[in-house]
Amino acid sequence: MGEIEDAIERVDRESFTRQPPKTLKGQVGYLLKQMGSAKAVAQELGVTADSVNRYRRGARKHARADVAAKINDSVRQRWQPMVRKRRQKQAAASGGITVETRARFGYTSSAGSTDDGRFRRLTVKLPATYAQRLFDARKAGASDQEMRGIIAEGFKEIYFQDGGGRAAGLSDVTLNDIDYLDLDY
Repeated sequence: MGEIEDAIERVDRESFTRQPPKTLKGQVGYLLKQMGSAKAVAQELGVTADSVNRYRRGARKHARADVAAKINDSVRQRWQPMVRKRRQKQAAASGGITVETRARFGYTSSAGSTDDGRFRRLTVKLPATYAQRLFDARKAGASDQEMRGIIAEGFKEIYFQDGGGRAAGLSDVTLNDIDYLDLDY
């Protein structure tokens, strides 16, 4: 996963209305309901179907650390999909998306001005159209670079050009060397 994908996943997890199961038995039981069979769960986790059944029955109370992390991640990825969809739909329809980042921004502009990239810390609320484009790109399996391009285009329009009021000669903005990036919607 790339940095943008991770940020979307983090904000989705913050929107949970109930916490996912915490016990190994509860988590495996949830995965079995979601995926249908011990074989499918085992394939995703990289263990045997017998191990999955032992976790489900409670015969094994603790999994290896790497397997426990995989189980936890799988549960959290599938937890409350309707809550996630509702929040994303609201952001894409009217709410927009707030991007907070510290990154190096590069840009191409008219002659006589600098195009040296430099680190900036920005918090910018992008309109709903950018949220929709970002979610559509993620659903279509876009690369992290393509999603960075969508955010950079939003920064160009909203922050650098101030909605068309300044920096009219600015033709291209790139988002490079991300120190951190957080989203909210």
